[in-house]
Amino acid sequence: MLIPSIDLMGGKIVQLVQGETKALEFDDFATWVERFSRYPLVQLVDLDAAMGTGSNRQLIAEFCRKLACQVGGGIRSAVEAGKMLDCGAKKVIVGSALIKDGAVDAVFAKDLSDQFGNERLVFAIDTRRGRVAIHGWKTLTDIVPADMMLQLEPFCWTFLYTHIDTEGLMQGIRLETVRQLRQMTSRRLIAAGGISSIAEIDELDRMGVDAVVGMAIYSGLLQV
Repeated sequence: MLIPSIDLMGGKIVQLVQGETKALEFDDFATWVERFSRYPLVQLVDLDAAMGTGSNRQLIAEFCRKLACQVGGGIRSAVEAGKMLDCGAKKVIVGSALIKDGAVDAVFAKDLSDQFGNERLVFAIDTRRGRVAIHGWKTLTDIVPADMMLQLEPFCWTFLYTHIDTEGLMQGIRLETVRQLRQMTSRRLIAAGGISSIAEIDELDRMGVDAVVGMAIYSGLLQV
């Protein structure tokens, strides 16, 4: 399944390359809402909140009223997760908060599961050079994605794997890496990071993996 992405920064839809360089920017929200309304799920991320530089909470609520969204960015507590769900998010994406003192925080993951139920939780595993990156992808840990998945699997319904090294480059994601992760979990798996063709999306679908696509859609490379 294709999941379109909406990344928010400074009150606008943006697309960044590898989470750093802004490549595209849009403020014509109605156009993208109409275009994405036929999809059963849209990924909505507050980049300002993820980087600790601000918030797009009101805009998130507006999108959630019009689209079925899984929402992430700066959700570092159960209270914040609850606020996002109250805003209308179908699911919440949690990433950096799952790492504490350089290790996977399974206690926090269980707390989220107990409060909200596994089905509403998407645990993000963002990797750079084979290691999990947190705090807006700025801090590189020593944790490998497979270990993180194994420890967190009991507490979520979905894993969101983002390959930062290829994010925004529209050169394709490393399918073999995704295939290996698919074999390690029975949970739903979503992949992101440079996916740029229908052929890639179809191959991921054959693996049983959903695809988040952003840059290829906004740049016009992928017509969906």
